[in-house]
Amino acid sequence: MLKTNLGAGGSIAAMEVIRSAPDGYTLLFSSNSAAASNVALLKSIPYDPLKDFSPIAAVGENMLVLMVKADHPAKNIQEFIQYATQRPGKVNASYGSSSSQVSIAVLNKLGKVDSLGVAYKGIPLAMNDVMAGVVDYTFVDLGNSMAQAKGGKLRPLGITALKRSPLVPDWPSLAESMPVFDITAWFALLGPAGMPKDVVDKLNATMGQALKTKESQDKLSNICIQAMVMTPDQLKTFMGSEVNKWTRLVKEANIQPE
Repeated sequence: MLKTNLGAGGSIAAMEVIRSAPDGYTLLFSSNSAAASNVALLKSIPYDPLKDFSPIAAVGENMLVLMVKADHPAKNIQEFIQYATQRPGKVNASYGSSSSQVSIAVLNKLGKVDSLGVAYKGIPLAMNDVMAGVVDYTFVDLGNSMAQAKGGKLRPLGITALKRSPLVPDWPSLAESMPVFDITAWFALLGPAGMPKDVVDKLNATMGQALKTKESQDKLSNICIQAMVMTPDQLKTFMGSEVNKWTRLVKEANIQPE
């Protein structure tokens, strides 16, 4: 049985999997929310993602994109930082998700930019006010950003992953100008704690083989997800680093846990 982490930030499905027998028959298809960032974004969660799960396999990752209006004077991230630093306190950003909110705070810190983040009820509304010129920029998930860039309404200035994505190889990584800029959403397959190693290894191998096929990669690309392949131990280490990273980012962004 496969559970997806919908509802209460993924906590409902996560708890069902955690309470199930560790036999490999009940698994969680999780985003980074249930597996890492909820630790920082929620006041309390009823589980410890690093103790209550058996990491099985990574699946893929997505990233955000810094977008400005198509006719914005800044043509790249360097010009945008110059534009913003020359207008301290006068540059505004819209955000429709916690990841976007954190990204704005990281840009302020690493780019030494003084911009104000404005909350919106969802990504579409946040994008609309950038297109209307009400705010200067936003951070949007890759799928939405590709659609808006193709339509000529918004201009991408950089992605939030450490390296360029093969999905949009011509779009620079913000880390090329700000070396530690690294914010991505990711997906993984998890099971309840205590799963036998041979079961975990078998599931990992099966997932790894599937992710290497052109059919799987094409399907992931169609929804703007880049495949990730990790061993269970690598995924465990990765999850630990992500918990630490999101805890630090949320604290630096002064986001109050809900």
